[in-house]
Amino acid sequence: MELEESIKLAVEGCGVDLYDIQQTKEHKINILRVYISHKDGVNLDKCAHVSRMISPLLDIEEPMNGKYTLEVSSPGIERKLKTLHHFKCSIGSKVKIKNYQTETVKGTVVSVSDEGLVTFNDLDNKKQEIQYEDVLSASTYFDWNN
Repeated sequence: MELEESIKLAVEGCGVDLYDIQQTKEHKINILRVYISHKDGVNLDKCAHVSRMISPLLDIEEPMNGKYTLEVSSPGIERKLKTLHHFKCSIGSKVKIKNYQTETVKGTVVSVSDEGLVTFNDLDNKKQEIQYEDVLSASTYFDWNN
């Protein structure tokens, strides 16, 4: 079984969803970031519990060939949408989407089909659609002015 699948099973066993896994290096330190989500939010106790559950897996299958730091957290209120699943989890959320023509649109996700059609209401409350494969980048955003 692949390490990511093992992590996913352990995370789901803790009653939360695996949102993303990132491997990065900051100031010569290898960091494995595991982002978890839940419809009711994620707190520090849940992050600590997930960390304790996945640490033994990482001792067996070292993820970064040596020393690393494990971080478990929520993806945050403003997060990147990298997969179709991320879009589905963001129904009702405000999003910023850039297409391959580098046009950026903002709106609220209304629905996401299994075929990859993302439907959202733009800032003028007009229905817009975009195919997932036409998305260059996307993220949720919070309107700090309201």
